[in-house]
Amino acid sequence: MKEFFANAVRRLPLINKFLAIIIAIVVIMIMFPQKQQGEHYDYSPGSFWKDNDLYAPHDFPIIKSESELNQEMALAKAQSTLYYQIDSAAHATAMSRLAQYRRTLSYVEMQRMRKSMDSIYQRGYIELSPDYPDIADHTIVILQGNVGSEHSPSEFVEPSSIANAFLRDSVLVPSVCFDANRTQMELDSRLSQLQYSSQTVLTGELIVSKGEYITDEKARIIASLEADNDKRFVKQFNPVAHYFGRFMLCAIAFLALFMFLNISNHGLLEDMHSVLMILTTIVLMAAMTAFVIHVRPAWVLVVPLCIGPILMHVIFDMRTALYVHISTIVILGHMVPDSFEFIFYQLTAGMMSIITVREFERRSQFFVACLVVFLTYSLIYTCGILWQDTHLHNLRPDRYVVFFLNAVLTLLAYPLIYIYEKVFHVTTNLTLMEIANTNTPALRELSRKAPGTFQHCMQVANISEDLVNEIGGNALLAKVGGLYHDIGKINAPIYFTENQNSGYNPHSELPYTESARIITQHVHDGIDLAHKYHLPAEICDFIRTHHGTTYTGYFYAKYKEAHPDEKFDDSVFRYPGPRPYSRETAVVMIVDSVEAACKSLKEPTKENIDKLVDSIVLGKIEQGQMGQCPLTFHDISSIRSMLKSKMLSIYHVRISYPVTDKK
Repeated sequence: MKEFFANAVRRLPLINKFLAIIIAIVVIMIMFPQKQQGEHYDYSPGSFWKDNDLYAPHDFPIIKSESELNQEMALAKAQSTLYYQIDSAAHATAMSRLAQYRRTLSYVEMQRMRKSMDSIYQRGYIELSPDYPDIADHTIVILQGNVGSEHSPSEFVEPSSIANAFLRDSVLVPSVCFDANRTQMELDSRLSQLQYSSQTVLTGELIVSKGEYITDEKARIIASLEADNDKRFVKQFNPVAHYFGRFMLCAIAFLALFMFLNISNHGLLEDMHSVLMILTTIVLMAAMTAFVIHVRPAWVLVVPLCIGPILMHVIFDMRTALYVHISTIVILGHMVPDSFEFIFYQLTAGMMSIITVREFERRSQFFVACLVVFLTYSLIYTCGILWQDTHLHNLRPDRYVVFFLNAVLTLLAYPLIYIYEKVFHVTTNLTLMEIANTNTPALRELSRKAPGTFQHCMQVANISEDLVNEIGGNALLAKVGGLYHDIGKINAPIYFTENQNSGYNPHSELPYTESARIITQHVHDGIDLAHKYHLPAEICDFIRTHHGTTYTGYFYAKYKEAHPDEKFDDSVFRYPGPRPYSRETAVVMIVDSVEAACKSLKEPTKENIDKLVDSIVLGKIEQGQMGQCPLTFHDISSIRSMLKSKMLSIYHVRISYPVTDKK
């Protein structure tokens, strides 16, 4: 049991990543609507059929066109039976209303109106419905209880036949009242008997041939087949199998993604933050797509999916960005309408956006990427129209509006990068460019309190950037790391030779052990200052590793010289480390040592500089300082060669100018 729990604890990071993937898949499935439709086809009226010959897979009816159905429905309504009820109290109500006007009407007028009303109600005063203003062609059914009798509209008096407006509008009450509910039931019964299909296509019958022009009639037949496929799909729909299949498709896509990443960048998968960033990006892209599908499916291409590869490229690298983007498109492809079109558009635009920001060091590249995305979408759409229709009269301007909105929304990648940096504690080139400015508070304080160290850091930063550019790596990271690697000397600048201008050296009054402690302390002080100024963790690594686990050579040698037979704890003279573990930190370590040592040369000749560079670089290797970094022998050779050239150009010996006679 104890061994079981030990294994479980050991595998806990893997279990957490597995659970995170499961949660991401479930969230994606919940966001998208449940698909309940059969097979659909990629076509539009007025284009050419680009797939193989389409034969009827089963018998299906051809749905009538909308105009035909509207015509038949209008005919059914025009011939429908109208139902009425008799209001026996209508005559008395009308007489009562007429009596209210006896003071304003003369006796003769009152008698004339009573006679007219008797005649009208004897025939029946009929009520006209706004839905049926003309009842001449309808059959009238008078309901008395459950019994109805048919009548002709001419048997009744209509309001339009009464010339006396006062009598019609102010006195008369309909005695034959329209029964809207019963009439509607009768109309619904008629409409339900309408045939919505005109004929039947038999199994195996050719519907459309490859390359055939799709007329409106052909489009109606294909739409009828799609509708029949939907009905059959709903009848056979199994929700358990449906969700299981969708879950497995997503799981396979994620499995392929992480297998690729495991091969290309194994260290990435070991970091839980990196895994969460990838999953968050995929879920975010899926959420935007699902929202648009719920609101307006036809505008699914407005979703700025190129944000995903841009984010991944800025944070990780081009290969990771491509893998994540492909997996995102595969996952979303079977959940959106017109899957082939969606995948082709998004895959091509995503690859173009990755290429555009391959060396992301300027904000203007965001706008260039957006322009490239818009042009890619527009070019694909225009060429697709030419391929299908061979002319451009079917171009839809609203599609270009969608592409433009997509490109504009892609600019959201800029604030998202900032959010990712804060949430997942990562450092991108954007942050490195900001802190590379020598006007940052930390570098201003360094230049004010330790100007010699500041100049040394500037030299190390520039040389390291050039070296990393040559051997490969993040040159910007190496430059910024070089700028801040000696920031800890701010606390005790006078104890470092580059800041001693007066000739006074405080180490002459201290024991060697105390001097060594002060010198090594600048690493710890640098870490504290880095936290004070909120420098990224990647920059703190340069501060920790720029001396590795080497000795403070001068004071170590002096102490051994003064105590030749004494056994002592040499950890007092050793830097805390760790050793460099990346190309960038290793380069800064070498450049830091070489640049500082070259300043001590009394005769900076080419031979002396070559010997010094070789001794320092080979010394670092012999001391095991390069054992954890991925530098190759070829990289070491390139570094030595470039360092010799640069040191010679910086510390070259100038010729002495002759002194001329002042006269």
